[in-house]
Amino acid sequence: MKEKSTKKKRRRKKRYLLKLALLLALGTGIYYFLSSSLFDIQIITVDNNYYYTQQQVISIAEAGMGGNLFKTSTTDMKDKLLKDSYIKNATISRKLPNELIITVEERQEAACVPYGDQFVIIDKDGMILRLTDVEPALTLFSGMTLTNIETGTPLEAEENSILTGTLKLLEGIEDNELFFKKIEFSGIVIRAYIYDSLLCEGSPENILKSMDDLKDVLYDLYIQGIERGVIKVAGDGYISFSALVE
Repeated sequence: MKEKSTKKKRRRKKRYLLKLALLLALGTGIYYFLSSSLFDIQIITVDNNYYYTQQQVISIAEAGMGGNLFKTSTTDMKDKLLKDSYIKNATISRKLPNELIITVEERQEAACVPYGDQFVIIDKDGMILRLTDVEPALTLFSGMTLTNIETGTPLEAEENSILTGTLKLLEGIEDNELFFKKIEFSGIVIRAYIYDSLLCEGSPENILKSMDDLKDVLYDLYIQGIERGVIKVAGDGYISFSALVE
């Protein structure tokens, strides 16, 4: 009985070693198969880009042709992309046999803030995208004392509390298909210019809450051909109009 038991153990050990050898051979075969030139990157596709060109996104990610699809680190490429101030998020996927797909979510320019001889470009979240010497065709924020202008970080100013509300307002007017040429910061209120001499005055929160009524007022003024005056928005939703610009 002891001899039979020993033989069974030997047979089990041989079967185990045979399975292990087969698994190692299979794993080695798969490794060399996946490392073959069949899976060398030949196509790089960029999706959802607007500000940057396809080639610029590829360059920022440092994605190159010819590398093995499975040995290429998508994590490293994503990290490089997210270091760019214009890229809010990015996903990188592999498509067999030889394609790399880069999908980006870009930040959109929403407003600019003068700083000396330059303009600080920000998105709707207040993230600083870039500095430029040329004034862009964006809503101009004026009357702020900036305390941080580092690209890729949130804009900071002594008027941070009213800035937060104004950024929400900026998003709200976009949803309502309106545009303010300039927004002046003054204490706890803002003066938002529709035209050079037609403006809306009130807190950002009150203006945002009264957006539907404000649109009706602006439409009535447009029908009458009025492009000069002050629209005041109070906390109770009351809106008044004066033809005199203060």
